[in-house]
Amino acid sequence: MEKVALVTGSSSGIGYETSIALAKDGYQTFATMRDTSKGDKLKEIAQKENLPITVIELDVDNEESIENAVKKVMSDANRIDVLVNNAGYGQFGCTEDVSVDDFRKQFETNFFSVVKIIQEVAPIMRNQNSGIIVNISSVAGRMGLPGSPAYISSKFALEGLGECLRYELGMFGIKTTLIEPGVIKTNFFDSMKIPESKKDPKYKHITENMLAGLKMMVEMGTPPAQVAEVVIKAIHDDEMLPRYIVGTDAAMFMEAKKSKSDLEFEKYMSKELFPS
Repeated sequence: MEKVALVTGSSSGIGYETSIALAKDGYQTFATMRDTSKGDKLKEIAQKENLPITVIELDVDNEESIENAVKKVMSDANRIDVLVNNAGYGQFGCTEDVSVDDFRKQFETNFFSVVKIIQEVAPIMRNQNSGIIVNISSVAGRMGLPGSPAYISSKFALEGLGECLRYELGMFGIKTTLIEPGVIKTNFFDSMKIPESKKDPKYKHITENMLAGLKMMVEMGTPPAQVAEVVIKAIHDDEMLPRYIVGTDAAMFMEAKKSKSDLEFEKYMSKELFPS
């Protein structure tokens, strides 16, 4: 029986590369995106390389759109073996500068949409007695940084959800994991929302410095195809790990965090972020 995969946020970056990688791995892949006109490049590659990729509409912020997309996949393929929750965006700005409404919007896209999609797909996988759910998180889901608390908090929430799912869905034969990339060479920062800092000039300085530093890191960042490779590795592992770190920068930070106390790590990061 042909294996079936559903990937969110597939118009570019990690979702785009993951859709291609899954199709090459033999999955009938449903690559989803809010605006399907952005899927032309993916369709061209699928046609050129004869890959089983179908581009369909899915707006993760719209519950009806989520339901319709899952129904479409089930109508066409009658099963879902792999779900990759990748869609998301970044909200920059210090805590006082980001409105509560913008905090909520960040969580709606990066966290609550994942919950909704899993609630739609998990019953299908339970009936199959099998399935894999891959949640694309971030190394930022395990370490706080100044200047992007909304984004980081949403990833911390996703990390907690991922740990819960390991227990809850594991008993039904459903595997779940978290992929934790560092800085990836994508257009992620092009869609990042940045509020006007009105509370204190220091906040503006922090936000601008952090954003400038991250943009510089993007030039040397991990290619999104490498994240896709880790996704494929994860779904083939006999014993799927709870987390997979991607990128030398992410590995370096996690190694430092593991080897230091919380206070030591905080001081270490402060020196890295705000050198005197």
